[in-house]
Amino acid sequence: MAFTWTRNHILGLADWQGEEYRTLLQTASSFREVLSRRTKKVPALQGQVVTNLFFEPSTRTRSSFELAAKRLSADVLNFAPGSSSLTKGETILDTALTYVAMGTDIFVIRHERAGVPDTIAAEMDRLESGVSILNAGDGQHEHPSQALLDLFTLCCLLDDEHPRLELLEGKKIAIVGDILHSRVARSNIWSLTAAGAEVHLAGPPTLLPKYFEAFDRGDRPGKLFLHWELEPALEKADFVMTLRLQKERMTANLLPSLREYHQRFGITRQRLKMCNSGARVLHPGPVNRGVEISSDLMDDPRFSLISQQVTSGVAVRMALLYLIGNLKQEAG
Repeated sequence: MAFTWTRNHILGLADWQGEEYRTLLQTASSFREVLSRRTKKVPALQGQVVTNLFFEPSTRTRSSFELAAKRLSADVLNFAPGSSSLTKGETILDTALTYVAMGTDIFVIRHERAGVPDTIAAEMDRLESGVSILNAGDGQHEHPSQALLDLFTLCCLLDDEHPRLELLEGKKIAIVGDILHSRVARSNIWSLTAAGAEVHLAGPPTLLPKYFEAFDRGDRPGKLFLHWELEPALEKADFVMTLRLQKERMTANLLPSLREYHQRFGITRQRLKMCNSGARVLHPGPVNRGVEISSDLMDDPRFSLISQQVTSGVAVRMALLYLIGNLKQEAG
């Protein structure tokens, strides 16, 4: 029996089930094929309005969602906080309701505070508006679309024709860096352990608190491990995901210096030799070159999957918008 998509909002991955990941991967694979055609547009969301509410800076995520919506033939509205009525005292909810009155069907929301997308989703449900919310990153909570595009990138690398969840079962994946401030790491923990991968977190104790052990809830086939040294995480790893040092979120002196961080946790060609042969490196961007990863490694297509992550992002975000947008059309 075919799986039926029922999720109206996509706020995080902590409660996603295996069939949801499989449906997402299959749908994204179909849209990747569309993006390879000469005509890269489909009428799947024609007549629907997608509004990007980005309350903090973004290049990749915002542009990727905008392009994804346009490839699906949706009408797109972009919100810029600096030139909005927020500067005059308007609340975030009132801003959202203004766009609802303009006919918005789907909000893509990024905010520096955790929980803002959830709050707006609850208000949309309370008003029975039928509007869907897609979390594009909120504080130190989650960034589901980034984790899903990472998942899709890895599965496509392992089987380009049939990317599927089971391909990551038993794979060792090291996530290195600023785990504390990373919503990307949190979402990737949920998705990769759901796929059955062994996820090894590595970083200095100030950026990898012991409470991350609680993320291994025992309800997923994969396992989670914490390391305060780099070598155990890299040893025989199949993939290495480096994370940006989020200096704008650091409220204390959590690191002695960027130079010392690179010496201890920076990913270089030499350190990659500790991994399995053929290991690849990912980074969600933007990158602090020479800090989280050496420039030469970042730019080497034999090892770096960074450009593939950006490409995968459009197909995955098309899939997310399509799944919740199609649900809306069926309900209508």
